[in-house]
Amino acid sequence: MIVVPVKEGENIEKALKKFKRKFEKTGVIKELRNRQAFEKPSVVNRKKVMRAIYIQKLQQTEE
Repeated sequence: MIVVPVKEGENIEKALKKFKRKFEKTGVIKELRNRQAFEKPSVVNRKKVMRAIYIQKLQQTEE
């Protein structure tokens, strides 16, 4: 459970912003999206390899 301490006289928008930031750090939304659409491990590995190749090409063009 996420707890956001609100100080006396603190703006509610500011407290809401703190809550959203903490919620994003937990990674709940990311995990939920991953669970909604299952991908086979072979597909996940292929995507990782393709991403690594892409990043390596970008780094080579910078140099």
